[in-house]
Amino acid sequence: MLIENRKAHFNYEFLETFNVGIELLGLEVKSLRAKLGSLEGAHVIVRGSEAFLVGAYIPAYQPKNAPKGFDERRNRKLILTRKEIHDLAQSESKKGLTIVPISVYNKGRKIKVDIAIARGKKKFDKRETIKKREVERDIRRLYRE
Repeated sequence: MLIENRKAHFNYEFLETFNVGIELLGLEVKSLRAKLGSLEGAHVIVRGSEAFLVGAYIPAYQPKNAPKGFDERRNRKLILTRKEIHDLAQSESKKGLTIVPISVYNKGRKIKVDIAIARGKKKFDKRETIKKREVERDIRRLYRE
């Protein structure tokens, strides 16, 4: 796991997940392998027959050697099949659904992104998640003693 979007697990309920490739520059690949970057606030949009990761922060590996005008938050193209793009486009058009990146990871020499079709949690759902987490923590604490 290179980078993870931890807030996505708390703020969204995942309906369906996809493993996709991503188009990156060499300096971005090195940066990700050094575990630099963030997926906070990032999302996926589908335009025409292409999908893009928008709002992800991936800095240059060596900022002083980066090309002039390098944008850390540029839109990055995702590599998907036509069927997956069609499914994402349909779900994006439905009200209340969004497509969020979950994590970026290595698979051999390639860098992949986990994305999910998600529905935002309401405040009471988030409270319920916190309660479950605290109960599980208390149970683990009791087992240790």
